[in-house]
Amino acid sequence: MSHRERLYQTEAIVLRRTDFGEADRLLTVFTPERGKIRLIAKGARKPSSRKSGHVELFSYGRYLVAVGHDLDIVTQAETIEPFLPLHEDLLRATYAYYVAELTDAFTPEQDENGPLFTLLKEALGWLAAADNLPLVARYYEIHLLALAGYQPQLFACGACKKPLEPETNYFSPAQGTVFCPRCGRDPNGSIRDAVELSANALKVLRFLQTRDWDTCRLLRLNPGTQAEVERLNNRFITHHLERKVKSADFIERLRRQTEAN
Repeated sequence: MSHRERLYQTEAIVLRRTDFGEADRLLTVFTPERGKIRLIAKGARKPSSRKSGHVELFSYGRYLVAVGHDLDIVTQAETIEPFLPLHEDLLRATYAYYVAELTDAFTPEQDENGPLFTLLKEALGWLAAADNLPLVARYYEIHLLALAGYQPQLFACGACKKPLEPETNYFSPAQGTVFCPRCGRDPNGSIRDAVELSANALKVLRFLQTRDWDTCRLLRLNPGTQAEVERLNNRFITHHLERKVKSADFIERLRRQTEAN
């Protein structure tokens, strides 16, 4: 392998970082052309390190990387966008953790997904500036699921295939589809694995799935619909990951504290 082949340059967003050895950092980053990769930033915890300020959580940067035996090594790092508000505000930081944790959970290593990299970069920018952070999270969930191959079917009944009417339908997390009232119940009247989905929540989910963020950010949801959409997305995500997302619980705790105060 020539010297040139032993080095590559990539843009990257830091999803996760942990201390490694005495002075190094182990990074999980998402890149446009290599997907999710793990890198070692040698000496990054030393105060004198030029890399330390450029491998912060959620930061979007440009890296020069050397191919290593077990892990590739960051040799140079330059910040393109630090998304500073995500480090200065606890609630914004928590939502950024959530978006990063979801991305990490739904992506295998070294699986190229350029559209997801773009979505992640944009979502961190939205979280740094938006007023409605839960709406950013719902939009990101819906589009991440689509790009990871888990897009829920929201327009026709999963059983009879008829277009869904604006009424109470039933959403099945296991099947990733919505059933009409007739198909959503078995002959005994009990719902299969599905949960009720109000007409308003279905409308919002469809809107988030089919519109861009500049259109969706103008949505003003009543608290009940917002809570229902969050609950449904959470069930769907938990079903596919077979576990809860840790940062989602932290968001809930923060929300309760804020309401108590």
